[in-house]
Amino acid sequence: LADCALPLLAGVLPTASPEEAFKDVAAAFLVGAMPRKEGMERKDLLAANVRIFKEQGQAMDKVARKDVKVLVVGNPANTNALICSKYAPSIPKENFTAMTRLDQNRAQSQLAAKLGVPVKDIKNVIIW
Repeated sequence: LADCALPLLAGVLPTASPEEAFKDVAAAFLVGAMPRKEGMERKDLLAANVRIFKEQGQAMDKVARKDVKVLVVGNPANTNALICSKYAPSIPKENFTAMTRLDQNRAQSQLAAKLGVPVKDIKNVIIW
């Protein structure tokens, strides 16, 4: 991050402690999730991600600002955002969002292929 020379980056705190990482944060970008491995069933992937996002949610609930904005990137992003928000009940649910643009792009691409039209002609697609 330091190599990016981001003008608004005040510092970097490397830590393995979620409570230390989320202390008084205004924004949290949750990019870490268990990747699906060969032979892994979906239920195993979900169980691993529950552990990850439960721990992060509990830590944010305890030490983050109550107006923190939480951006979940790790897939399955919608499910992980839901899990995280469940374990952070003091943070408003509307402060959690999942970055699912790839899912939306895939849906638009599949619709375009099915309809035989260019993807630019597919409008008003909503995923959830």
